[in-house]
Amino acid sequence: MSESTSSRSRILDAAARLLEERGREGVTTRAVSRAAGVQAPTIYRRFTDMNGLLEAVAVQGFETYLARKHALDLTDDPVQDLRDGWDLHVEFGLTHPAHYLLMYGPRTPGELSAAAHRSDERLRMLVERVAAAGRLTVTVETAATMIHSAGSGLTLDLIRTAAHQRDPGLPRRLREAVLSAVTGDAPPQAPGYTRHATALKAALGHTDGLLTAGEQTLLGELLDRIGDSGSSPAR
Repeated sequence: MSESTSSRSRILDAAARLLEERGREGVTTRAVSRAAGVQAPTIYRRFTDMNGLLEAVAVQGFETYLARKHALDLTDDPVQDLRDGWDLHVEFGLTHPAHYLLMYGPRTPGELSAAAHRSDERLRMLVERVAAAGRLTVTVETAATMIHSAGSGLTLDLIRTAAHQRDPGLPRRLREAVLSAVTGDAPPQAPGYTRHATALKAALGHTDGLLTAGEQTLLGELLDRIGDSGSSPAR
């Protein structure tokens, strides 16, 4: 490995560690220089500026994660591959939130990070396979946009929600709703009792003092659990 390649790798690795440990604000020229054992000018020669370094860190992190998850292994079921791609996308965001925010956080309108571009290219490839199999009911562009909007919006929302407050079934339910919309496949049918539980929960606010506050809270929690129980994992 050449000295140039070695210093580039050390800088990327150091920046990635700092990003995971301290977030974007912790990736400063001084911190990276110290952690990588290089002078500040070396960083700018390799990456132009700190934004260039952060872009490179995001791309490396995403591609390394894809490779580690063997995401390029496709099956004979393109819809299942699309489903797995959704799960991988959400998992990456929750496992590496700082990297994900570099990819999809606030940017200049119309600007797309290099890592997000790589992710979108893979999504389009997966959607095109579904279209080639005759299982897409909208255009490739529409399907890709719907899936991207729902998946990235979901992941960003989960990232900003405390882990103990996240609904673990939400990614699966939203995934199946979106896939149903673009493929025409019927979503899993929830048992009738889940709909009744949801309807009863909605009526709890109109019981005119029949229940105490504690009873209403307890019943509401039980009805929520029943209402969410109908979404069995889909594979």
